[in-house]
Amino acid sequence: MEGNLTKGPILKTLTKLAIPIMASSFLGTLYNITDMAWIGLLGAKAVAGVGVGGMFTWLSQGLASMARMGGQVQIAQCIGRGEKEKAHGYAQTAMQLALLMGLAYGIIVALFANQLVGFFKLDDAETLSAALDYTKIACGFIVFSFLSFTLTGIYTAQGDSKTPFIANLFGLAANMILDPVLILGPGPFQRFGAAGAAMATVLAQVFSLLYCYLYIRRIKELEFTATDWKVRIHIVKYLMLKGIPVAVMNSVTSFGGMILQYFVNAMGILYVAAYAACMKLCSLFEQAGGAVGLAILTFTGQNYGANKIKRIRRGVWDGILLSTLINIPICLVQLIIPEILTRLMLNNPIVISYTREFLFVTGIAIFPLGWLFVTRSACQGLGKTFVPMLSGVLEVGMRVVTGFLLVPRMGFQGVVIAEVSAWCGAAVMLCVTYNIYIKRLY
Repeated sequence: MEGNLTKGPILKTLTKLAIPIMASSFLGTLYNITDMAWIGLLGAKAVAGVGVGGMFTWLSQGLASMARMGGQVQIAQCIGRGEKEKAHGYAQTAMQLALLMGLAYGIIVALFANQLVGFFKLDDAETLSAALDYTKIACGFIVFSFLSFTLTGIYTAQGDSKTPFIANLFGLAANMILDPVLILGPGPFQRFGAAGAAMATVLAQVFSLLYCYLYIRRIKELEFTATDWKVRIHIVKYLMLKGIPVAVMNSVTSFGGMILQYFVNAMGILYVAAYAACMKLCSLFEQAGGAVGLAILTFTGQNYGANKIKRIRRGVWDGILLSTLINIPICLVQLIIPEILTRLMLNNPIVISYTREFLFVTGIAIFPLGWLFVTRSACQGLGKTFVPMLSGVLEVGMRVVTGFLLVPRMGFQGVVIAEVSAWCGAAVMLCVTYNIYIKRLY
């Protein structure tokens, strides 16, 4: 059923676990990039609207991470200790939390979409309409994303990263087929525009979730039965205790991104479209380091449960090495061919020119971002979630302060400096914190 990460060559073990996570994460991000590529055919205003709407799906991931990360850490530690029944209890409770929070978030955003999108003060009617359409649909049905996200964490906690990859592959295939049909409405099909992009993404998530659910029914130790849906209050409390700091961290990080979006909106519609395209690409490129981080989280959790502290320390160093090696070609791509990348989503040469410097700077800063993911996940795998939460607060603070200081003076350059300064500041904080934690365990 699960992959045992408490023995065997460390770098090979991490690589074997991280590659499917990475591929799965890339596929998940390609959902959004595929949407943006087809939306780009509708013009810069539609791209800008979907970019703003996408901020709320990004914000939702902070709440979704409470169930996923709380469950994933505890499941990995239980497996390391050989406590499979207890791991099963954490898995079913994590799914209950994901269902509840996904429904709550979807209902709230759908009801208050006008006020939430209004925060960004979009003056153009077409852009505002696209943002509202995308937000209401993508967030209104976000529960499928919450459930799929949590199931992925449950699989990964056991050392199985291949099943989520296959599930996302099915989802991406569905998304690629549905996008042109629902966005552009060829032939007899109705044209939905930005709303069609949201519909395609939601349906793709449904396909991914369905595959995971059907696969999990084949595994006796994992199959959810009717009795499993009985709420276990003590487990709910424990998962929330461990998961809330993670949710706060991710939510405040997303909020920092929304503040930068607010600054960009004041620059005009062309800059909004450029920023939306850049953030989609950055989200794609970040997946490599994020995948290594998730592998480290599961590796650390299992080995902490097995009390193999020296193996954890070696694993984190190997994780930093693996992250660095993976990010070298990603950095080169951003430095050498940034405009070719943005042409996949944009057709306005002025907007494309704005993205060049942004991607150049984030390409260089991708390395400390990767180290941030590794050390943050190591802390979380040890069950230490408070300082990673503070690192998210630090990221917001650096984005906001740097944005206020530099954007009025430097414009779009100030935005990218604010972004990477947040990465670097949090990376330093987490590297120091991890070393303190690990030394205390010796």
